[in-house]
Amino acid sequence: MEPLSWAGIFTRLFVQLWPIWAALIVLFAVSILYRRRLGLYGKLFDSVVGMIGFAIVMFWVFVALFADMVITHDPLAQFSGMRNAAPGSPLRNAEDHYAYFLLGGDALARDVFSRMVMGAREVLRIAPFAAMISFMIGISLGLPAGYVGGRLDTSLTFVANLVLAFPVILLFFLLVAPEIQNTAIPRVMAGILFLVPVLFFTVLLNARFFTQPMKRNLYVGAVLVIGLWAYSGLAFNLDPLGLWGMSPNLLNVFVAVVFVNAPTVFRIVRGITLDIKTRDYVAAAQTRGEGPWYIMLWEILPNARGPLIVDFCLRIGYTTILLGTLGFFGLGVAPESPDWGSTINQGRRLLTVYPHAALAPALALMSLVLGLNLLADGLREESLKD
Repeated sequence: MEPLSWAGIFTRLFVQLWPIWAALIVLFAVSILYRRRLGLYGKLFDSVVGMIGFAIVMFWVFVALFADMVITHDPLAQFSGMRNAAPGSPLRNAEDHYAYFLLGGDALARDVFSRMVMGAREVLRIAPFAAMISFMIGISLGLPAGYVGGRLDTSLTFVANLVLAFPVILLFFLLVAPEIQNTAIPRVMAGILFLVPVLFFTVLLNARFFTQPMKRNLYVGAVLVIGLWAYSGLAFNLDPLGLWGMSPNLLNVFVAVVFVNAPTVFRIVRGITLDIKTRDYVAAAQTRGEGPWYIMLWEILPNARGPLIVDFCLRIGYTTILLGTLGFFGLGVAPESPDWGSTINQGRRLLTVYPHAALAPALALMSLVLGLNLLADGLREESLKD
């Protein structure tokens, strides 16, 4: 078979990505149809920049979700004669495989396109959830620090500043070093950090339904059962059903990302709380006799959602870059991992001769971060109109 032309490559890529196009069309059609009922998310579709960013982000989300349907080859499989193959190269003896390497082969004769697609899954199963837990920790500590003040505020701010004083990359190197991974430190840190989301939702629901014991007991009980079940599996790999769990490498990276991001979120939440706690509706809640946790979680936090949502999108982008940096230096991930950082690192050694192996994942990483930044700009633009 003859190699594909660039027109043939792009045509086949477009066809191969059909589940993503279908999912995007359905998502945008439903969202635009009901956008007036969807709050800030619906208003996002009034911003051109926000729509473009949202489309890019959801493209990669759907790529991660439908990766098994999109890939053309096993991302870890090696094929004879395909080492550093150019984009569009035909596969030898392709009776049982897809006939081409659409984006070429890498130095180990693996399909670059399939590794790029699976790399999206590796990145998106860490970055959003790590950012989410970082936010829960930052909110859980930032709200009482700003609202209560005093020695509590001084102590928590000092600890946050202490963590922020370390250079980020150096701190990452220390946390994901193999010597640290072989100790109990990652498990102990995971045990502390992963407990915060369980406590956060427990306090949140208890404060909201404190005067309705039936609902409170039901909701809090469900959170404790599901939360502690997930906690035992994620933090200590003790889930008897095997539904929750993390490999040591993934746990190490996850803990490092959460530990580095949480102090920054804490500073943001504390600053917003110091401003909002002087508002009239907070004074009205205090006059009604509401408890401090109800005021913090159900009066202050909802009114801080605009800046926090924007920062959450940006923080996912920062986390994605940090994960790519770790992968580039071969830290925290398995050597054969198709994550974008590792793939870029492997491809850079032959960059001047065979640029496609590093260029494809680099463009993927760049586009995802660009989409997150555009999405954050769109959300900020619309939140300021509230």
